[in-house]
Amino acid sequence: MSEQKQIFVLSGQSNMAGRGGVRHHRWDGVVPTECRPNPSILRFSARCHWEEAHDPLHRDIDTAKICGVGPGMAFANALLPCLSDEAVLGLVPCAIGGTAIKEWERGSRLYEEMVRRARKAAELGGGGEIKAVLWYQGESDTTSHGAAEAYAANIEKLIRDVRLDLSLPSLPFIQVAIASGDKHYIEKIREAQLGISMPDVLNVDAMGLPLNEDNLHLTTEAQVLLGNMLAEAYAEHYLTTIDGL
Repeated sequence: MSEQKQIFVLSGQSNMAGRGGVRHHRWDGVVPTECRPNPSILRFSARCHWEEAHDPLHRDIDTAKICGVGPGMAFANALLPCLSDEAVLGLVPCAIGGTAIKEWERGSRLYEEMVRRARKAAELGGGGEIKAVLWYQGESDTTSHGAAEAYAANIEKLIRDVRLDLSLPSLPFIQVAIASGDKHYIEKIREAQLGISMPDVLNVDAMGLPLNEDNLHLTTEAQVLLGNMLAEAYAEHYLTTIDGL
């Protein structure tokens, strides 16, 4: 496997970090077939080492909560057959549960750590090319009118800043429109997410996917579906061949 890694940054809050299979502060340990490990799918650890990926991908990143199945492994397994036989797919987990968009603004600890990890991932272990950011966040911004009103401007600024700081002006940004949150402002956040008209920004809508009993986090089944949706969106727009999707 001499080909450079194709790197995808996974960021946002808890539904990207993954709570599939987590109940009563424990993960049930169930890993669906669609999320199986593969030697060609690697994970960038909290200590900045490449290793074979397996769920929970965010186990040493989102350490304040219990992590389970997220969309990352299903995404990688769905996308891998669309790539060359020698392709190596690298996942860079950065999501932190319970975080609002303002906590990801340039200069914040979370933003700077995300950018640092993305850069390191592209440099270490034989190098690689950052192909896209997968972003699932917004539930924490549904709790106030002010946060919901500011969301559109904040997410667009985040995208511009990430592209500038990674020197990748056309870096694809695949955003998940939220499926849960405070009922008062969830539609305002979704309106902002689905209304972005920036180039190379794709939207995948999580609305309607099954939720855990907390009515906030996606189930394991839903995370598999979301991972497949993310892979299909990326392949459809950025690959010439989408066999298997």
